[in-house]
Amino acid sequence: MRTLLSRLREDYLLIVLLLLLPVLLWLQPTAPAGIVALVDWHTVTALAGLMLLSRALEDSGYLARFAAWLLPRCHSERLLALLMLVFAALLSAIVTNDVALFILVPISLSIGRLTGLPVGRLIIFLALAVNAGSSLTPIGNPQNLLLWQASGYSFWQFTLMMAPLALSLLLVILLLSGLAFSSKQLSIRVPHNNSSDNRRLFAWSLAGYPLFILAMEYQLAPFAALVILLAYGVCQRTVISGIDWLLLLVFMLMFIDLGLLAQMPLMQQLAVQLMALPNGSYSGSALLSQLISNVPAAIFLQHFTADWRALSWGVSVGGFGLAIGSLANLIALRLSKQPGLWREFHYWSLPVFAGSLLLGWLVL
Repeated sequence: MRTLLSRLREDYLLIVLLLLLPVLLWLQPTAPAGIVALVDWHTVTALAGLMLLSRALEDSGYLARFAAWLLPRCHSERLLALLMLVFAALLSAIVTNDVALFILVPISLSIGRLTGLPVGRLIIFLALAVNAGSSLTPIGNPQNLLLWQASGYSFWQFTLMMAPLALSLLLVILLLSGLAFSSKQLSIRVPHNNSSDNRRLFAWSLAGYPLFILAMEYQLAPFAALVILLAYGVCQRTVISGIDWLLLLVFMLMFIDLGLLAQMPLMQQLAVQLMALPNGSYSGSALLSQLISNVPAAIFLQHFTADWRALSWGVSVGGFGLAIGSLANLIALRLSKQPGLWREFHYWSLPVFAGSLLLGWLVL
């Protein structure tokens, strides 16, 4: 009974989305084909492929080896967290925030098993860092990619436009991490060499990352994810059984629920009112992201403004605050499997949202 209650608390977002769906369908009747069309299947299948690859890397045992190699080179919890956060921000600007988390969260879990580091807090700050770092470039996250295409800016024009905000956000997060992590030395439990570490699984899975990212760029994620699923089904079935498949269901329901919500006339009126706020393209998009997540907010509000800088900055800041503000937050929290992490996430993320919103408003 206790296990069931714990599972329900962990999946409360899934329960909320399931309960909300019939209400939205009653308010906004939609044919079954229209409901299916609301799901971004490219994103869902991309997530499935990345989940399989990251799980395989973790199961190979080599991420734990990398963590054991890294730890003696860091003299304190604070230094380790600082290095991980800077690396996460840089990585997310190149390979997107979601991919960065799929790589770094398993490494963080391995670090947690080898030290007394509060791994849940580290994962929270990794989510904040990738949201900040990914805002720098047009390819860092889905909303940037969308607004870059819509704005007509060159790659470097868009990057220069986002640089003041991205660097400011990252600086805020790094300073805050100084309070979140102590300066005490890490207590390292060096693992014995494990002869069961699977070098072949590690090598093929690591090689699969750039190939899968390339497939995503060419809109071939569904086909590539199916190939990966079949490959692990034949060669390493434990990878498939270790996946949190409910996470994919959460994302599909989010696309459906938020898509139905965005079609409602009430949301159209809300957009007009948000644009009427002081610096409405910025503050309105940041606030709307707290309600429907920053990617749907960018898709929705691009039709109401031509101030691309303010809109891009707003949805980037909107990735902080509530967990629903960014899909990357949900990925990090689900992959961590740490009890009570949702509450602690908001303990840190809500102040970051408030401070970032004010900071961006002052710079604009």
